Amino acid sequence: MSTQHNFLGRRQLMVAAMLSAGLGKVFAQSGGVSRIIVPFAPGGAREMPARAIQQELSQETGQNWIIESKPGAGGAIGTAFVSKAAPDGRTLLMAASSHFVTSAMGARPFYEPVKEFAPVANIGNQSYVLMVNAAVPAKTAAEFIQYAKSKPGVLNYNSAGVGSSTHLAMAYFAKSADLDMVHVPYKGTAEAATDVSGGRGNAVIVPTAGVGVYLQDTRLRIIGITSKKRSPLLPNIPTLAESGLTGFQFESWFGLLAPAATPLAIQEKLNSAVNKIITHKDVKERLMALGMDSPPWNLEAFNKAFLADRDLMTKIVKETGITRES
Repeated sequence: MSTQHNFLGRRQLMVAAMLSAGLGKVFAQSGGVSRIIVPFAPGGAREMPARAIQQELSQETGQNWIIESKPGAGGAIGTAFVSKAAPDGRTLLMAASSHFVTSAMGARPFYEPVKEFAPVANIGNQSYVLMVNAAVPAKTAAEFIQYAKSKPGVLNYNSAGVGSSTHLAMAYFAKSADLDMVHVPYKGTAEAATDVSGGRGNAVIVPTAGVGVYLQDTRLRIIGITSKKRSPLLPNIPTLAESGLTGFQFESWFGLLAPAATPLAIQEKLNSAVNKIITHKDVKERLMALGMDSPPWNLEAFNKAFLADRDLMTKIVKETGITRES
C-alpha cells in the first residue's frame, strides 16, 4: 500500500508538472509577437491603460506584447479584426464600455459584441471630464448648459467617433440637459480634444486617462466630471450631478477581450497575469495618474460587469437616439 501510494503521489505530481509546463508554453510559443489592438487612433484614451501594463505583461507572460492601432468606423474595424483573430491568446482587444454601442445602434458591425468575445481582464475603471474651448463664456457646467440653451443648434461637440464612449457620454449629457448641439466625429480622442483646444470645436468629453496633458493648456477649460463623486485627481472640479444634472453618472471599464473561442486555460492565465500586474505599486501609480481605479476582477466578475454594461449602454443609446449618422 505504501509503495502504491508513493507511486500514485509521484504520478500526480508528474501530471501536475506537465499541466503547469503546458500552460507555460501557451505563452512561450515562437513565431511573431503578441498584440493588443486599440481600435482608435494612436495617443487616445484606449491606448494609455494598455501602455500602463505593457512592459509588465511581457515580463509576466514571457511574450513580447506590442500595441497596435486599427482605427476607423467608431472602433468597429479594429474590434472586428480581433473577433476574427486566432483564439490563441496572442491577439487581444483593448475595449471599454462603448464596445456595445455600435450594435445597440441597430447595426451588425461585422462582429457580435457578446458572442464573439471573451472578457479576459479588466485593467481599470474611470470617469470622464467635460472640457470647453476657453473662448466659450462658461466657467462651470451649469453656465455652459445655460449658454448652450441660448444657442440651440449652434454649438458643436467633438468625439472620438460615432458610437465611441466620448460620443455616448456627450450625447447623454446633452440629452440630460436638454441641449441641441451638433456632433462632429473624429478618429480618436486626442484629435477631437486638440481641435477643441484649437477653436475648431466648442466642447468635448474625454476620459480621465491622459487628462493631465490638458490641464496646462490655457485654451481649454475643464468644467465638470461625470463620476458619482469628485475625483481625487481633480478635487476642484464638480460632478455634473452637482451642477444641476441630478443623478447623472457615466463611467467606464477599460479591459482586454479575446476572441470567444480562446481556451479557458488561456483566459484564466491572462486574467491572473493582469490582476497580478495591476497590484504592482508602479503600475497602480500609473493607472491612478490616468484617473483609474483598478480593482482586480476574476473572469466571473468581469463577465458580469461586461453583460451589465451591455444593458446599460443599450438603454443610453435608445434614450439619446444615437444612430450611425449621429
